[in-house]
Amino acid sequence: MTDLKYVGKPLPRLDALEKVTGRALFPGDLNFPGMLHAKVLFSSEPHALIKRIDTSKAEKVSGVVKILTHKDVPVNEYGIYIFDQQVLAEKKVRSVGDPLALVIAEDPHSAEEARDLIEVEYEPLPGVFDPKEALKAGAPLVHEEAGTNLLKEFNLNFGDVESAMKRADVVLDLSFSTPFNEHAYLQPEAAVGMIDEQGRVTVFVASQWIHDDIRQIAHALALPEDRVREVLMEAGGTFGGREDISLQILVALAAYKTGKPVKLVYTREESIRGHGKRHPFYMNGKIGVTREGRVVAMDLDLISDAGAYASTSIVVLANAVSYANGPYDVPNVRVRGRTVYTNNIMTMAMRGFGSAQVPMIYEGLIDEACRKLNMDPVEFRMRNLLDEGSILPTGYPIPPGVGIKETLKKAAFEAGWKLEDGKWVSPPRKKGEGGKLWGRGVACVYKNVGYSFGFDDHAHVVLEARVSPDGKIEELQVKVGSTDSGQGIRTTLCQIAAEATGVPLEKISFVRPDTSLVGSGGSNSASRSVFVTGRAILEAARELKKEIDRGKRGLVRGEFFYRTQTVRPTTPFGPDGKCIPHQSYGYTTNIVELEVDPDLGTVEVKTVIGASDLGKAINPDIVEGQIGGGVLMGLSYALMEDFVLQEGRIKTPNLSTYIIPTSKDIPEEVKPIIVEVSDPAGPFGAKGVGELTMIGVAPAVLNALRDATSLRFTKIPVLPEDIKTALKDP
Repeated sequence: MTDLKYVGKPLPRLDALEKVTGRALFPGDLNFPGMLHAKVLFSSEPHALIKRIDTSKAEKVSGVVKILTHKDVPVNEYGIYIFDQQVLAEKKVRSVGDPLALVIAEDPHSAEEARDLIEVEYEPLPGVFDPKEALKAGAPLVHEEAGTNLLKEFNLNFGDVESAMKRADVVLDLSFSTPFNEHAYLQPEAAVGMIDEQGRVTVFVASQWIHDDIRQIAHALALPEDRVREVLMEAGGTFGGREDISLQILVALAAYKTGKPVKLVYTREESIRGHGKRHPFYMNGKIGVTREGRVVAMDLDLISDAGAYASTSIVVLANAVSYANGPYDVPNVRVRGRTVYTNNIMTMAMRGFGSAQVPMIYEGLIDEACRKLNMDPVEFRMRNLLDEGSILPTGYPIPPGVGIKETLKKAAFEAGWKLEDGKWVSPPRKKGEGGKLWGRGVACVYKNVGYSFGFDDHAHVVLEARVSPDGKIEELQVKVGSTDSGQGIRTTLCQIAAEATGVPLEKISFVRPDTSLVGSGGSNSASRSVFVTGRAILEAARELKKEIDRGKRGLVRGEFFYRTQTVRPTTPFGPDGKCIPHQSYGYTTNIVELEVDPDLGTVEVKTVIGASDLGKAINPDIVEGQIGGGVLMGLSYALMEDFVLQEGRIKTPNLSTYIIPTSKDIPEEVKPIIVEVSDPAGPFGAKGVGELTMIGVAPAVLNALRDATSLRFTKIPVLPEDIKTALKDP
């Protein structure tokens, strides 16, 4: 594809000028005549019956217009996967993230004052805050009607694990736990609800899935979906945190009840309380290998904490089970996965979506096997990594475009490895400065692209062209239902449109996503926007050309509703886990070099190499930006971010207690490497990259810490006090 004019070129982002000049509109920037303001009262208890909600004092505050409780919600249920959440809690609260009342006032200060005067009488109930404890007989039930705290279990059985472990020359085991994580995006949640000129309940918000938002809002308001509208504003990051509804449904309810525009803006503390977190996982694993360095079996048990509500926990678990043995060709695999209700804050989608947690166990096992066999870590991995046509533990061949070995090769060469007589040889060890301990770690990971397990993944695209009498396109508008989280997807999609239609990029405009203008584009998640919406643009461009070839002139539309199941079908988990789990994959190798101060326990990351196979880099500059951002988030996951819940109560309620990285935490060198192993189902062979760049960093850090300290840390984040304690008492 050397003759491409727009695809593969590092073109400037189309939204850059508006953002750096401050002209870009975020939801909190919006103001309308007569607009009211809202504040939310959250539960103070993690598990309790609600005996009384008294709003009488709050109603007397000057400027208060209305205070809404559960009595004001037409259908008091919603949820992205299961309708197990309440818009405003009615009889019981299940976490401190549950909203009980919504105060609507003429200004935000009056709303806040009134909110703080609402009196709630609780009858505390015993809570359950550990998913392992929640599975025990007699544990308090989070949802009594379910009769159990077990939300979902998946089992995968491939080959004969027991026999393979007996035949293995080396058998190793490992346990690992990962934490809750806060998304900590730049812009906390904000939204405006109003009734538009056609009488539709309209929400202006930064969201990842505008069409699914209106499905849930319409249900809660007992309205047809065509009476609800959502318009996407700029997003200051999402990382999965805006896939679920947080405040959209509240401003919709407020506008519906008052008939006026209502704005709700969360503080950072409210944001941390009001949306879900990354799933903690508790994992046990065992690996069997031969003396020749072949993995013959893996046996893994996974438990995730769903928190108080289902959200996407079932799908996150399914993903984790399907990835649990990593990007390795293992002939015998057994995985048991369970996700469990607790009275903790709800957990939900976050960058990686099940693929971020399990590399800690599978890469830890792989690294320990390398050490036990005294085998080079690149050589060992090369002997075991997936190839084109490899059969996955779910029983079906992996889709085309398997680039994991190419990422490892390029990362290894960049780090100084050599091939000698057909074997990989590590570069010489370095020496830490000033008595510091030096270490190097390798990790290979993979991640699905697009939705999985039989889901009807799709994207609707409209290309609207102004065509001259001689048949030339003078202007082109791109209308999609896919959202932009700030990662630059609108630029990438416009580059695809320019390439597909031959229209110069400067004559293409991207129309703000609006559910009234275009059909569903799915969520901006699962690294799917290029793979699915980009492919839909190609198909819509073909339809547009057909219309022009038929003689259409003036305003001409090319429209296409692309369904991935018609091209690369997937299927749900069957007996023993047999299924076609995912439609495509991206692959990454990370190599990390770091130094540990044994006296302070601090870690200084020197170099991170990130080699990512994304099929085709539509815009290499944007891809390199994704790699850089993913590296920093991965380092933070490994070494810094510690979201603390005690008995369901948040102990890290802001960014002075929940520590995230700053510019000073960026490594000395971040080396992005773009690998392009094409998938024919993607536009120009492209797959996806957004989540992929983060998930291999933390396991590479852990393997580097093992190299530096000779200690295997079995939880993250690995904090300085953990390192100091372990080095003193190994």
